[in-house]
Amino acid sequence: MMKKITFIFAAMALLLNTNVLSQVSQECTNTYSLFKGDVQTKRYDSALPRLKQLMKDCPKLSVNIYKLGDRLAKDQLKTGVNKGEFVALTKKIYEQRLQYFPQDLAKVHSDYATFLANENVGSDEEIFSLLEKAYSLDPTRMGVRNIYKYFQGVTDRNKDTNPQKVFNTYDDVIESVGEKLDYYAKKLAPLKEKEEKGENLERREQALLRAYSINSKALGQVGDGLDQIIKEISTCERLIPLYTGEFEANKTNIKWLNRAVSRMYTKECTDEPLYEKLVEAWVAADPSPKTLVYFAGILYKKGKETEAMEYYKKAVDQETDPFNKAENLYKIAQLFAKKGRKSEARRYAYQALKNKPSMGKAYLLIAGLYATSVDECGVKEFDKRMVYTAALNKARRAVAVDPSIASKASKYIKNYLSQEPSKKLIFTEGIKPGTPYAIKCWIGETVKIPQK
Repeated sequence: MMKKITFIFAAMALLLNTNVLSQVSQECTNTYSLFKGDVQTKRYDSALPRLKQLMKDCPKLSVNIYKLGDRLAKDQLKTGVNKGEFVALTKKIYEQRLQYFPQDLAKVHSDYATFLANENVGSDEEIFSLLEKAYSLDPTRMGVRNIYKYFQGVTDRNKDTNPQKVFNTYDDVIESVGEKLDYYAKKLAPLKEKEEKGENLERREQALLRAYSINSKALGQVGDGLDQIIKEISTCERLIPLYTGEFEANKTNIKWLNRAVSRMYTKECTDEPLYEKLVEAWVAADPSPKTLVYFAGILYKKGKETEAMEYYKKAVDQETDPFNKAENLYKIAQLFAKKGRKSEARRYAYQALKNKPSMGKAYLLIAGLYATSVDECGVKEFDKRMVYTAALNKARRAVAVDPSIASKASKYIKNYLSQEPSKKLIFTEGIKPGTPYAIKCWIGETVKIPQK
């Protein structure tokens, strides 16, 4: 009999708890529905107490509690009224969202860091800690400015004590950016081809073209910004002792060798004996088309041109991925450009563009070749100025095919624009703007007289 009574009480308690939970759940749902409507119509006076109630009684109900709450708090912050209250509320919103909804945490940490910095309510260490968490989870979900801030923080904290950490962080971000840029380049290619043919893009295609272009440009700015930060410490004087000390432990480490060779190549430390040693070790560890290009470059510098060209051809022929093939061809173009063999450099740059039409840096390389040929390709001042017009056309083409290069190309464009024939000079020559003009010498292109 006693067991039966105990069972009845237990059953009644369970039923009572279930009813209470059901009632609480229904209240939460109703409150959330009213809260959502209040925020969407900006009735913040009634939305605020409901937000606080939801965060207290129903914190796991929906991630939208925190998304809408963030919108409410930040809109109220703009008014400047009760700023302290809404700063505290926003911080609590971020903290609870991170606690109860572990989705897209990289972006949430990054956004939280942005809020603390913008409102000047977080210490440098607190902000850096959030950015470090965001980076460790997924750097591609961080805002462009926050990637700068994070990398600057890593550089400031490690440039004297652990420069390798700075280089590793830089390489990780740049590789991630490169993958994203290739993704957008592949998505942009058919849209740009359709646009250039004069075909009308559908509304959805127009939206995608704009989105991919904006994202590419932003990612390009990341690369430019990081380059500026790392420029201070990635000198040959720093790199040589660093890589010399780490070589024995990494002489079969393909990833380490790739990064070491690439950095020394970029910083033009290629005359150092260590560079050749690194390249040879890389080829031995990974005899791929990419490594063969660097090895061919060493042979070329030693005067073994015939042998070097055989390796170049082998590297290009063996590569099956068109984007990787384009990179190899671009490296060859760069080498010929440094040697002053401009016509050959242009030829390889165009071959790179055949494999990757969106390679804006190949057009910039050609633009630079033209700009350094002014005295070579012009006798009169007008002729020389028109060479800059040819260079300008290539720089503009770089931006047209590759939004990620817009920031870098803008410097070229500004320079070449200032060097074009003036309105007065065009008038003196007696040539009508828009008239075709043939540039002679190795360039051998026809451009149009600028419209001034």
